[in-house]
Amino acid sequence: MLENLIALDKELLIYLNNLGSETFDPFWLIITKQLNWLPFFLMLFYFMKKKLSWKKVGIIVLFLAFLILLTDQLTNLVKYSVERLRPCNTEDIKSMIRIVKSSSSFSFFSGHASNSSATMLFLFLILRRYYKHAYLVFIFPLIFAYSRIYLSLHFPGDILVGFVVGIINGTIFYKLFQWVERKYNI
Repeated sequence: MLENLIALDKELLIYLNNLGSETFDPFWLIITKQLNWLPFFLMLFYFMKKKLSWKKVGIIVLFLAFLILLTDQLTNLVKYSVERLRPCNTEDIKSMIRIVKSSSSFSFFSGHASNSSATMLFLFLILRRYYKHAYLVFIFPLIFAYSRIYLSLHFPGDILVGFVVGIINGTIFYKLFQWVERKYNI
C-alpha cells in the first residue's frame, strides 16, 4: 500500500512539475521565498489593526510566533526522522523532472505548506468575523506550496501532509486563542 502511494506521489510530481517552463521559473523562484510575501503580511496586519485593538493584535502576533515555532519544529522533527529525499535528489525520477532549485535537506513533510496553512487558517478564523472575503488568505498557502512542487523541492504528498499538520495546528491555536479571549475578556 505504501509503495503504491509513493509511486502515485512520484507520478503526480512528474506531471505537475513538467507543466512548468523556463519562462515562468523566475516567477516561481520569487514566490517560494517567504520574504517576498512581506507586502501580503503587512496588508493582513493592516486589516487586523483596522478592526482590533493593539492589545488583541499583539496577542495574535504572539500566538502566531508560537504557532510558527511549534509547526516548524514539528516539521523538522518529522523530516529528520523520516529522511525522505527531495524530488530533485531522488535518483529514479531526476531525469524525468525539471530541477529548477536544489536543496540537500529532507522533503517529508513540507514546512512551507505546514507553516503557511497553520498561520493562514488561524488568521482566517479570526478575520472571518470582520471580513466577508477573509477566505482569500488561503491564496497564499496554495500558491506558496505549489511553488515547492514546481521547483522540484517537494512531492505532492509532502504538501498534502504539510497542509493537514498546518490545519490541525492552526485549529488548536485558534481554540487556545478563543479560550484566552474569553478568560481575559480581550
